[in-house]
Amino acid sequence: MNSKPTSAARSSPTRLADTPRAPKISFVSLGCPKALVDSERIIGRLRAEGYELANTHQDAAAVIVNTCGFLDSAKAESLAAIGAAAAENGKVIVTGCMGSEPEAILEKFPKLRWISGPQDFNSVMRAVHEAAAPPHDPFLDLLPPQGIKLTPRHYAYLKISEGCNNRCTFCIIPKLRGDLVSRPAADILREAEKLVAAGVKELLVISQDTSAYGFDLKYSESLFDERPVRAKFFDLARELGQLGVWVRLHYVYPYPHVDEVIELMAEGKILPYLDIPFQHASPKILRAMKRPGGTEKMLERISKWRAVCPDLTLRSTFIVGFPGETEEEFKLLLDWLQDAKIDRAGAFKYEPVRGAAANDLGLSPVAPEVSDIRYKRFMEHCQKISARKLKEKTGKRLAVIVDHGGARSGQGRTTGDAPEIDGKVHIVSRRPLRQGDIVTVKIERAGAYDLHGTAI
Repeated sequence: MNSKPTSAARSSPTRLADTPRAPKISFVSLGCPKALVDSERIIGRLRAEGYELANTHQDAAAVIVNTCGFLDSAKAESLAAIGAAAAENGKVIVTGCMGSEPEAILEKFPKLRWISGPQDFNSVMRAVHEAAAPPHDPFLDLLPPQGIKLTPRHYAYLKISEGCNNRCTFCIIPKLRGDLVSRPAADILREAEKLVAAGVKELLVISQDTSAYGFDLKYSESLFDERPVRAKFFDLARELGQLGVWVRLHYVYPYPHVDEVIELMAEGKILPYLDIPFQHASPKILRAMKRPGGTEKMLERISKWRAVCPDLTLRSTFIVGFPGETEEEFKLLLDWLQDAKIDRAGAFKYEPVRGAAANDLGLSPVAPEVSDIRYKRFMEHCQKISARKLKEKTGKRLAVIVDHGGARSGQGRTTGDAPEIDGKVHIVSRRPLRQGDIVTVKIERAGAYDLHGTAI
């Protein structure tokens, strides 16, 4: 057989048209931003190998469902998504946190193609290969340098570590994702550089315990731009702050060394924004949760933070209805919120998660109807705090990043607002606004969560 290409093969204009169509994969991503980053990595590998993404399950060679398994309600959502995929497509690949408990999935769906836990990207790709062999076309560059992102072009999540060393009694994340595993600082910074080069204007730093970054590496150095950078929370934040984009810190456990980063915020190096999941304010409940319990000292620290950085925005999440929570302890939480003046607060009604240590504490459960009432009171209380805090911004000129542009109006966020979870700024403008623009807006009106103003 003659293996030399013919002249027709060399000059044929129909090579691309004759190339077999790439297999399509349908993808469902559930859960938190950390799971979203996992989805981006899987999709990046799919696109690098030439797969396309399908709009529907029916059109796909296989369906991947990246699940969440933290709460029972999240598990129910994951099972519903798996069921929908199984009903429309016979080749379903399950991954993510709920994949760590395959028995619960197989009990309902015994004919799934594959099940794996979080971050097991290689086994997911093997299952995809078995369902539909990857196409091969060396003439096409299928993956941009910054990888595949599921967020809008102007912001991106930057995951700096996996897992967690804490053992909060309400949480099973360490069982699902393991202990803390930090990425070398140089790897993170190189990824951040690529994102910025691709047009990202805001980096949202995430992990399970962001301020513990580097502990497992003993804060070892790695070379970035031919200079050593320590794998340490402060050092990484400082380096990211030199990239010329917004840097926002999420899921920060309030270790003492967090105080150092407030200086970077005051200097304008990173955004004056801290997402700290305080969870509660009652010392008794915090001890039962195995969370830091010095709420009075925490108020002192918050006061010092705001003295150093007056523009600091604090976001936090709390749990209402934790076992043993009395009315007195719940009122203590409301009072603490008032004293701390938490800018952005959200709450979860406690759910007993299978395998969580909280189930074995011997504390009296809070009745569901009581949790419902406390949740409503919590949200109303925080709404009033938010409304007062936002009213203080009227008349000020604030930097706003545009999420949705338009010819004469748009919608964006201040430095104190993270995408999807915090408030918005509704903008009117005399000039067109483009997604990703950072504009100065004069605030004219404030609501409970959102601001209204004019671009100047």
